[in-house]
Amino acid sequence: MSVIPALDDYVSRAPLDEFGESDWITPHVDLVSFLADFLIQRYGARWTLVDDPEGPFAYHYAIEATGFDEQTHRIDPFNIVKMEFSARPIEIVRMLAIAELNLRLTSQVGEGG
Repeated sequence: MSVIPALDDYVSRAPLDEFGESDWITPHVDLVSFLADFLIQRYGARWTLVDDPEGPFAYHYAIEATGFDEQTHRIDPFNIVKMEFSARPIEIVRMLAIAELNLRLTSQVGEGG
């Protein structure tokens, strides 16, 4: 959690409006790595391969974790980060919260528990 201010600064200083297609790779992978590490360290999440017959490799990587409902849930961390890049300004805490909610690791507002 202590790295969040540094990541916020990193993405806020990046000249995103000037980025070409290849420029997005580094910040995207940086945030995916941070998101995955956060979920693994805090919640015991794990990387997994998911069959994806429509994808270019017939599989993709996902993060899965057991939610408060005792069910296993998966997210595509690349999509979570991609959504965050499209919802500027980029907010690291919001990105983490979206992942936690989708994995059912936290309760939504108004839910008990």
